[in-house]
Amino acid sequence: MKDKVEKALEKIRPFLQRDGGDVQLVDVTADGVVKVKLLLACAGCPMASMTLKNGIEKAIKKDVPEVKSVEEVK
Repeated sequence: MKDKVEKALEKIRPFLQRDGGDVQLVDVTADGVVKVKLLLACAGCPMASMTLKNGIEKAIKKDVPEVKSVEEVK
């Protein structure tokens, strides 16, 4: 499942990078929780939680429906 999640992230990474940010996959747990680290401009952005849930999580769940949620790690 980790490979599928990484491929999903590759699809949305250009949008984050266009705004000076990025995302790094940290872990995918056995129960379907994806852990990511927001990087660069995304790390301090006040809209980061919206980007995480409405952008990153939505895109990952579309490609990998077995994912339950996406969480940020610091």
